[in-house]
Amino acid sequence: MNYTLHQLQIFQTIVKTRSITKAAEALNLTQPAVSIQLKNFQDQFDLSLTELVGRRIFITDFGMSIAQVVDRILDQTQSLNSLALAHSGQLIGRLRLSVVSTGKYVMPHFLSEFINAHPGVELEMDVTNKTKVLESLEDNVVDFALVSILPAKMKIEHLDLLPNKLYLVGKKKQRTNKTTFQQEALSDLPFIFRERGSGTRQAMESYFQRYKIQMEPKLELTSNEAVKQAVLAGLGWSIMPLIGIRNEIRNKELQVFPAAGLPIATTWRLIWLKSKKHSPVAKAYLEHLRQTKERIAQHHFDWINSVQ
Repeated sequence: MNYTLHQLQIFQTIVKTRSITKAAEALNLTQPAVSIQLKNFQDQFDLSLTELVGRRIFITDFGMSIAQVVDRILDQTQSLNSLALAHSGQLIGRLRLSVVSTGKYVMPHFLSEFINAHPGVELEMDVTNKTKVLESLEDNVVDFALVSILPAKMKIEHLDLLPNKLYLVGKKKQRTNKTTFQQEALSDLPFIFRERGSGTRQAMESYFQRYKIQMEPKLELTSNEAVKQAVLAGLGWSIMPLIGIRNEIRNKELQVFPAAGLPIATTWRLIWLKSKKHSPVAKAYLEHLRQTKERIAQHHFDWINSVQ
C-alpha cells in the first residue's frame, strides 16, 4: 500500500463530517481535491470504504474499521510531533472547548495570544447550543466551556471574562413612534425568540417574568445569527446580546431601543467541572487567562460600554 498522511487526514475528516463538502471546508481544500484523494485512498482496497446514496455519503463497516486504524496512525504521528516539541521545551497537547453560539464573537479573542504563543498546542473548539455545551462538559470531553448563564445543577468552577449585555433591538427603519418603550408596551411587539434552552432565551424569559409581561414568540429560531437576520428583514423585534450586532448597529441597519429594565446584564464565563484534573495545556491556558483577561477585554470589547 502507498497511502499518504494527507489521504489519511482527508479520510478521517470525511468520516467525522459525513460530507465531502464539509470535509473540504474543514481542511480548506476544494471539493474536487478531496474527492480525488478519497478515490486514491479507496483504490488501495478491494472493499468499499464509502457508498453514495443519492447525494449522501455513508461509511461502510469496512470503512469504519479502517477509520479506527487511521485514527491510531494519526495519533501516533501527533505523538512524534509532540515528542520533538517537548524536547525543545515547548508546551504541547490539545485544548478542547465547547462554546455557546453567540460565544463565537468572544472566545477567539481570548484564545489567539495563547495559541500563537504555543504552536505545539492543538485547539478543538465546538460552537453549538447551550444544551450540547453542557453535555460536553458533563461528559468530560472538553476542558472548558463558555456560557453566559451558569448551570444550576452542575458542580463547576468559573472565571469571569466579559460583561454580556442584552438590549431591545429592531430594524433601523422599523415603523414606530416610540423612542423609549415602557415594559407594558413590549407585549404589543412581534418578538423573535431563541430556542428553549439557550442562554439568550433564558435571559429574555426571566426579564418578562420579572416584570409580568405576557409574551408569546412570533418566531422561534435556533441561533442568534438567525434571529439577527430575521430582525434585519423586518420580521419582528428581539432582545439580543450586543456582542453579536456591533457591525449592524455601526452600519445603522439595527437600532437599540431603550426600554425600562434593559439592558439585561449577564457575564461571559469560562466554566469547568469542579472535579476536573486539568492537563498541563489546560492549566497553562487558565493561568494565561487570569493574567490577560482584563487587558483583552479592554482592547477588544471596550466599545460595549459606549452603548447606552
